[in-house]
Amino acid sequence: MTITTRTKSTADAAAGYADAADLRIFVFALFFIFGGITSLNDVVIPKLKTLFTLTYGQAMLVQFAFFMAYFIVSLPAAAIVRRVGYMRTAAIGLLAMTAGCLLFIPASSSAQFGIFLAALFVLAAGITIVQVVANPLISMLGPPATAHSRLTFAQAFNSVGTTVFPYVGSILILGSLANIDPSKLVEPQLSAFRSQESHVIALTYLGLATALIVVASLVWLRRNRLVESPVEAVTARHAFDLLRQTRFGFGALCIFLYVGAEVSIGSVIVSYLMQSDVWGIGQEAAGKHVPFYWGGAMVGRFIGAYLLRVLSPGKVLAGAAAAVLLMLAISSQTTGSISGWALLAVGLFNSIMFPTIFSLACEGLGPRAAEGSGIIGVAIVGGAIVPLMTGDAADWVGLKAALLVPAICYAGILGFGIYARRPKADA
Repeated sequence: MTITTRTKSTADAAAGYADAADLRIFVFALFFIFGGITSLNDVVIPKLKTLFTLTYGQAMLVQFAFFMAYFIVSLPAAAIVRRVGYMRTAAIGLLAMTAGCLLFIPASSSAQFGIFLAALFVLAAGITIVQVVANPLISMLGPPATAHSRLTFAQAFNSVGTTVFPYVGSILILGSLANIDPSKLVEPQLSAFRSQESHVIALTYLGLATALIVVASLVWLRRNRLVESPVEAVTARHAFDLLRQTRFGFGALCIFLYVGAEVSIGSVIVSYLMQSDVWGIGQEAAGKHVPFYWGGAMVGRFIGAYLLRVLSPGKVLAGAAAAVLLMLAISSQTTGSISGWALLAVGLFNSIMFPTIFSLACEGLGPRAAEGSGIIGVAIVGGAIVPLMTGDAADWVGLKAALLVPAICYAGILGFGIYARRPKADA
């Protein structure tokens, strides 16, 4: 689908016009919203792990339910974009996110872990739709030569959300946990305790639902700001033909690996820092350090937006992946302050990975950008699979040794950075 703004300018020239600038601000806001809500999982996981006395592997079902939505919804979302356009699709996604937030109310009332997982799936389905819109749209709203930098800059707003939301969530969600061991309670006291303690989760997501309704209304009012030329609809089979292109296929695999590794680390940070041989701190205090992980990504993305203008994106990606492998090695082989801060520092080097992998993989797709975004959305299912593997490994060999699972993922990303160090025409 090709787009122009209402000024009738081309996408390449749109950067100099007010309408295009307004639309970029709108996309930046979308990145902030879905990034922040996604990162709340990192504080919801330890809360539910405690309430339902879960193993690490069972607790990672939160991420499995959440990121399976990307696998199921991404290609249908791309089809919706082709049919009704970017802005209308964004409004649909925001309303789906609202529905997911509202489902936390019955989940809290029932105090059933399975209903929480269902609510997370619906919420993630909406986020998937919004993300399928946002990634190609920000690439189109400006010159192709600076797409890597522009998408990284947009991802910085994603990181603002992932920095702010976990800190507030730690206070609201983790700070409320009563000093009671659920494993020592019996029915019906256990159900009552779970319902009471999960009520604060419902209130948090109810507030988010209210804000999402407002944003969806604003997006709908701006639905005609783009002049979009629909492209011919394609089947899922035709879309997956893109995977035969080596560069795109390798890139899609690396999105799977990256999201899986990033989510795995974010999901275990609270438990990791609580270990006696790391920092040995309480749950709320550990939760308040999650923003350092995501805040590092925020700082790194603003820096990366500049570096990607002057250096080869592939080389920057390879360097960042190598740095992460070093941080994981340090964290797993040390104790105390160094171990904790080394793990949190991974966020800084994660910063440029998703947008750089995305833009490197999608170079030259042109009108098939929505299809490519949909397939890459499917690849985000790595956030469901890799954390389960990491959680099972943690139950088996401990959290530190389990860092080997995301380390293998980053090794694959290092390889893609080296492979894609030259522009597609020269690769």
